[in-house]
Amino acid sequence: FPADGEYKFAVQNLGIGKFIPGEKLEFLLDNQMIGMREYTGVGLTANNSAGGDGEIEVALPVKGGSHLVGVTFLASNYAPSLDFIRQYERKSLEDNPIPQLEYHPAVGILRIQGPFNPTQPEDSPSLRKIFTCHPTAEAQENDCAKQILGTLMRRAYRRPITAADWEWVQAFYFEGRREGTFRDGIELGLRRILASPPFLVRAEQEPANIAAGQPYRITDLELASRLSFLIWSSIPDDELIQVASQNRLHLTPVLDQQVHRMLADPKADALVENFGDQLLYLRNLPATSPDGVYYPDWDDELRKSFRRETELLFQSIIKENRSVVDLLTADYTFLNERLAKHYGIPDIYGSQFRRVALGPDLAYRRGLLGQGSVLSLTWVQNFRTSPVKRGVWVLENILGTPPPEPPPNVPPLEDTKGDNKIMTLREQMTLHRKNEPCASCHKLMDPIGFALENFDADAKWRTKQGGDGGVPLDTSAVLWDGTKVNGPIELRQALLHYSPQFVRTITEKLMTFALGRGVEFEDMPIVRSIVREADRDNDRFVSILMGIVKSAPFQMRTKEVEELAATTPSKEAK
Repeated sequence: FPADGEYKFAVQNLGIGKFIPGEKLEFLLDNQMIGMREYTGVGLTANNSAGGDGEIEVALPVKGGSHLVGVTFLASNYAPSLDFIRQYERKSLEDNPIPQLEYHPAVGILRIQGPFNPTQPEDSPSLRKIFTCHPTAEAQENDCAKQILGTLMRRAYRRPITAADWEWVQAFYFEGRREGTFRDGIELGLRRILASPPFLVRAEQEPANIAAGQPYRITDLELASRLSFLIWSSIPDDELIQVASQNRLHLTPVLDQQVHRMLADPKADALVENFGDQLLYLRNLPATSPDGVYYPDWDDELRKSFRRETELLFQSIIKENRSVVDLLTADYTFLNERLAKHYGIPDIYGSQFRRVALGPDLAYRRGLLGQGSVLSLTWVQNFRTSPVKRGVWVLENILGTPPPEPPPNVPPLEDTKGDNKIMTLREQMTLHRKNEPCASCHKLMDPIGFALENFDADAKWRTKQGGDGGVPLDTSAVLWDGTKVNGPIELRQALLHYSPQFVRTITEKLMTFALGRGVEFEDMPIVRSIVREADRDNDRFVSILMGIVKSAPFQMRTKEVEELAATTPSKEAK
């Protein structure tokens, strides 16, 4: 909460039968009840889709800072078990779709507005970080202001400050102090820092004494910024700036030590969240919205659990310095109770994620290809699996060989009919592949997807298409190289023969993330060199990362030709 003041808490998208009154909703702040409201319904004449937004609201004063906010319906004695409802819906809806039951209460959205009539907090975690000194007399204020604002400038500008830097900010401090208090002066000076180009733009200066087109090494301070935004997605800390100011960061022993220190810092979780999400398309998960009639077990909690499972696996690869190939073969995963129940894994309780071993009976869940985050990204029309999309995902993210775009005017799979009889998904796709322009690519994609068909669109394990009374699944396939596989375990074993391609794919994508641009053909000799070096160290993630941060594209740039310099951004040296 940014300041002390009044805030309004309102519930939207109530997941209850809109005409049923009597449900009680409890509002919590830091685990303490701050209000209770009763939902009175909208009347028997309203239809079941009648809206309830903004009807339940609580307003109260809150002090600035971090607070835990919660909203929950109180349990009622008639409330059915949610797990029982889900099991009932799942079994009945697979073969006989009916409207989804919606009468167990749930909160869709909590909206917080404010602050109204705000006042400045006297103390907060952010204020304690900013005010490193507190003058007790007016004569001490200027020195204290220079200490506070100088520290902030050094961090914000990611370098030691100059006299000219301080003159600009000092003028704003004096202006704020003249019109108000010492704190007002610091605030105006901080505003000047946050609006200045050195903070907003990561500028890298070209040396004046080199010719256009000549490569040059970036400064250690610029290297510190590149390194910090790569690993932490944030500014360098004081130690990194200090080492860079001494022109020692580019030295191999120092660089090695700093990279390992930064990876051990909790801020390195940003590498998992940003690069991991970009690598595996996890950012697309919030957009997945399966049809509740076909997948009543799906909710936002499950979606978030899918994502967190994969992030924790990727985090373990980095923190434990494991081989990146373990992303495909790891005999463990991370589960909470919600996700474990969805996967059918017993004896996991609570909302906290914990490491869970995947024994031989759960070998099909090992690695990325057994995780819901990947499997749920590859469905179509919100109600069925897509072997094609799953095949494309493997080609792009494991083998690094994305297929070409489909030809124009190809009819969708649902328009593929055969003698007016009901066809299985596999039969439809076989008929679809008879279209000559489609055949060459589908021979690559479809067998991969067929081998993963034991996983439903919501990542549950299945043996039949269409529920218990459906058609038995055929997960056998012949891959592009002639390898015969049957099911996800054999597919994974077949893909391991191409683990060098997977390591190269990871390297290319990490280099793209590090440089902020795509990898070009001139970069490929460096990529291959990094992959060879990593192979000598069991393809460990840190070996790949170190190869990138020591590479010429990461540590060097090329001075632009003068006539293009004004309009074309400079490129890293190849």
